[in-house]
Amino acid sequence: LKVVESGGGLVQAGGSVRLSCVASDFDFRPYHAGWFRQAPGKAREGVSCVSRDGGLTKYVNSVKGRFTISKDDANNAIYLEMNNLKPEDTAVYYCAAGSRCDRTYSGFDNAEWGRGTQVTVSS
Repeated sequence: LKVVESGGGLVQAGGSVRLSCVASDFDFRPYHAGWFRQAPGKAREGVSCVSRDGGLTKYVNSVKGRFTISKDDANNAIYLEMNNLKPEDTAVYYCAAGSRCDRTYSGFDNAEWGRGTQVTVSS
């Protein structure tokens, strides 16, 4: 289940970035989808996930009210709209297909990871 992430870059604190994730060799529709991030020296953490029908979304507390996940079945993609960015949001962001979307993000334990996209927020 290969995914390709894009859209990262360098942005000032308070700015916005929209990340995209395209499934390159499978259909996203039967899967739940999630965004994860890994900052230097830290473990990968779940940021947000969306159910396969798009009706349920979850967010880690630190991004609630600032990030929005969406699923675009027509383009076989998921997006993460990131607003009011903070320096602590700096990380490599990854997307993945999973078996469920809940606050544990355990449905993505066996996910196949892409190369990610770097987001750097300057203060």
